[in-house]
Amino acid sequence: MAISCSLKDAKEEQEEIYIIFNKEVIELSSKKKFEEIKKANQAAAKKLVEDQYSSSSEDDDDEDDDIDGKHGQILAKTFTTYTNQTDGDASELERTRQYVNEAFQSGAMTCLICIASIKRNQAVWSCFGCFCIFHLPCIQKWAKDSVFLISSPLTDDDFGKKDYPWPCPKCRFEYKQSETPTRYYCYCGKVEDPVLDPWLVPHSCGQVCEREFKPPCGHKCLLLCHPGPCPPCPKMVTTTCYCKKAKPIPRRCSNKEWSCQLPCGRKLPCGQHSCENPCHPGNCQPCPRVSKQRCVCGRQIAERLCASPLWQCDQVCRRTLPCGNHTCEQVCHSGSCGECPRTGKRSCPCEKTKFIFPCTEDVPTCGDSCDKVLECGIHKCSQRCHRGPCETCRQEVEKQCRCGKHTKLMPCHKPYLCETKCTKIRDCQKHQCKRKCCPGNCPPCDQACGRTLGCRNHKCPSVCHRGSCYPCPETVDVKCNCSKTVLKVPCGRERTTKPPRCRELCSRLPTCHHPSQEKHNCHFGPCPPCRQPCQKGLKCGHFCPVSCHDEALVKQTGLHQPVGPWEQPSEPAFIQTALPCPPCQVPIPMECFGQHEVSPLPCHSVGPYSCKRFCGRLLDCQNHTCVKECHRVTSVNGNTDKQKAGPECLQCEEECTKPRPPGCPHRCILPCHPGECPPCIQMLKIKCHCKLLNLYIECIKITCADLKEKDLLTSCQNQCPKELHCGHRCKETCHPGDCPGNCNQKVKLRCPCKRIKKELQCNKVQEGQVSLECDALCKEMKQKASEIKEAEAKAAVEEEKRRQQAELEAFENRLKGRRKNKRRRDEAETEQSVWEKYKRFIMLSICGVAVVILAWIIAYNH
Repeated sequence: MAISCSLKDAKEEQEEIYIIFNKEVIELSSKKKFEEIKKANQAAAKKLVEDQYSSSSEDDDDEDDDIDGKHGQILAKTFTTYTNQTDGDASELERTRQYVNEAFQSGAMTCLICIASIKRNQAVWSCFGCFCIFHLPCIQKWAKDSVFLISSPLTDDDFGKKDYPWPCPKCRFEYKQSETPTRYYCYCGKVEDPVLDPWLVPHSCGQVCEREFKPPCGHKCLLLCHPGPCPPCPKMVTTTCYCKKAKPIPRRCSNKEWSCQLPCGRKLPCGQHSCENPCHPGNCQPCPRVSKQRCVCGRQIAERLCASPLWQCDQVCRRTLPCGNHTCEQVCHSGSCGECPRTGKRSCPCEKTKFIFPCTEDVPTCGDSCDKVLECGIHKCSQRCHRGPCETCRQEVEKQCRCGKHTKLMPCHKPYLCETKCTKIRDCQKHQCKRKCCPGNCPPCDQACGRTLGCRNHKCPSVCHRGSCYPCPETVDVKCNCSKTVLKVPCGRERTTKPPRCRELCSRLPTCHHPSQEKHNCHFGPCPPCRQPCQKGLKCGHFCPVSCHDEALVKQTGLHQPVGPWEQPSEPAFIQTALPCPPCQVPIPMECFGQHEVSPLPCHSVGPYSCKRFCGRLLDCQNHTCVKECHRVTSVNGNTDKQKAGPECLQCEEECTKPRPPGCPHRCILPCHPGECPPCIQMLKIKCHCKLLNLYIECIKITCADLKEKDLLTSCQNQCPKELHCGHRCKETCHPGDCPGNCNQKVKLRCPCKRIKKELQCNKVQEGQVSLECDALCKEMKQKASEIKEAEAKAAVEEEKRRQQAELEAFENRLKGRRKNKRRRDEAETEQSVWEKYKRFIMLSICGVAVVILAWIIAYNH
């Protein structure tokens, strides 16, 4: 008992020591992990600060360069196929190349209406005239406003009767009102709401364009769905030259017209010479030769181009007319001069009377009133027939001014304009007309618009108008820091456009101790931190390998203490300062205390160290190893074995944990020891085979016995209490497993009528091998019993009938002696039914049959 108590106390003390040791190990490992995580977080924060405050974007530039290079390769392959393989003109593809290149670049396409970048996932619309791209909501609003401004001056009767056009904001190409875009389509118009695909041009469906070329040639575009105009047609056609002399040859459809360079040979319009120019399109040029030609009248001869043989000189004809009194006053002309214009009937100045006079005499006045309508268009001339123009109308009339607001009596030839200024608003819907005596047809506004355009830099130069102003047509140069790279953008985009990436190298001088800085491209702001190795000499003799730290950003803390919780904390300030070189990190191999490993340690912390592993040396018990952290071990008596424990190692205080023999549930009573454990002599409490008694047996007897011996040891030597399947008790002694199935106990067997009985073995009866049948005597007795039962049943029925008849007669005799009822009954007695008459007899017969059957059953069972 004392030994077991001491072992228990020792075990508890050992467990406490083990728990304390594990806690110390866990605390040391957690502190180490915390320090590592702290250093990693500090390094990440330092890197984040450097990236945040550095103005260089070399990584972005490299990435953008890669993207531009890929896009350039794609465009080059596309147009190489279109030019080299088709023998086309590359100069005609520059416009298409420009649009596709802008579509590839993020933010290159700009909506001129809202002056914002067009993103890949936004719905757009492309103009058919200039191929400029706009946001779909912007162009819809533009078209709606334009149509409204055009149709607003109309009356209600005229509104809606005409399809008013609206112009493109850039090229002024006019579209019908019904052509206002309502859906988002790809460039070729095949797919509605094209899906964004990073492998395709933005807003493209990826299918073949198949738009007809302009000018139409009968062929369709072969490029994939693309922005901008379609390139020239690359199809091959067979065509001849302009003059039709050369044989037809195959040529590109876009360049099918060609010249054979032979002389044209067609007759010129002069009819004398032939065209000597090389084969050319269209009509031949005028004849370039010079010849002497007379004028139309034939007076002068001059050298003139053969292409214009008919010409007039500047002299008056002066030929005598047929009258002989006058000469022709026409300039050089062909043919006859005609009759004298003063011959025949001539009218007086008022054209009321005609006279016939010689051509040498003038026509006199007729003396009648002139009566020609004056310039006013109302009154007639009151003078007599006269030569020359009529005088002005001086009649006084009541005139109404042009605006219709005033009347006045004044001469007819003078117009009447009042001083009232028109107050109507001009078509710009901003300014008044202010014209004196305006008849209502106010002229368009002639003032400058002057509104600030969407670019916020210029004002609208157009005449005052309604609705939105057209986009600013100016472009602005966005320059890099050195101004060598220039990017032209629409006016207003210079504030949001990223400066162009300059390929020139930065020329600033380094600010650290290095003689030259790293090569990087031109940029804005300060140069990026120097990333060259420091290479300063350390005390240990090595060189500093980290990046240059002459201008490191250091966070200043504790500069300002908040007064209270209401004061918002200010952002930390960063200053540039030179940091000292970090400790030398050059790895030097060093062995740990327990000689487990050789690890490279930083130069600044070289020295013996603990690898934090368990010691692992074999203790004196030869079963366990030292679980102390890696420590120094001194050799005893010159022992240099690395696997043997030393005086600094722990002493084994655990219980023996060696495996026990099979079946032994006890532990070794000795502490941890070398060699084998002593045999177990403790008693085992085991149930016998029949589970009725508890047996106490030594553990070593059970573990060392074979199967037969174990069965004998665990048997109580009493009769087995189990029942067989036939219901009898097993006759064997206490045994393992199932009981035997053959039961030899005697049982009684009877015939079906229970008269004959016989004793047989139980197993034969259960197997159905033996059966006992009734003999002839049994059958005869059974027949006699049935006949007796039938006779008894018949006698009982007859006796019951006699008894019932006697009761009926007695009842009728009692009814005859009674007085009849004085009150006569009017209702006739109803005749009784068959059941009411004979129900007693039926019930008696049924009861008799039931009694006979019951008696027979009882006799048969006995």
